[in-house]
Amino acid sequence: MTIPGDWLVTHAEALARKSQDVLHHGTLRMKLHTPVMPNVQAPHEQDELYLILKRRGLFSKAGETRAFGPGDAILVEAGVEHAFETISDDTLLWILFWGPPGGDKDAC
Repeated sequence: MTIPGDWLVTHAEALARKSQDVLHHGTLRMKLHTPVMPNVQAPHEQDELYLILKRRGLFSKAGETRAFGPGDAILVEAGVEHAFETISDDTLLWILFWGPPGGDKDAC
């Protein structure tokens, strides 16, 4: 469920609704999230963007693992295997899902 007045969501509102959609427009969904370990994920139908707010860790995508930290952005295309390999308990990030099933790569 989107927060009323959904064109602006404060950090406090998003924290109160962590891991729930706080913005939803067309195919776009956005949530504030703290991943947990073990981080078991299945590939998603939509493209996904992680915006890292707090802490550092390791993220794997399609067999490659890289370090991430605050201010970083991680793009995961629809259908691609991915997971957080290491994180701290208070890692905080935005997750955005968008586009048609199968991803938006052919839209450009």
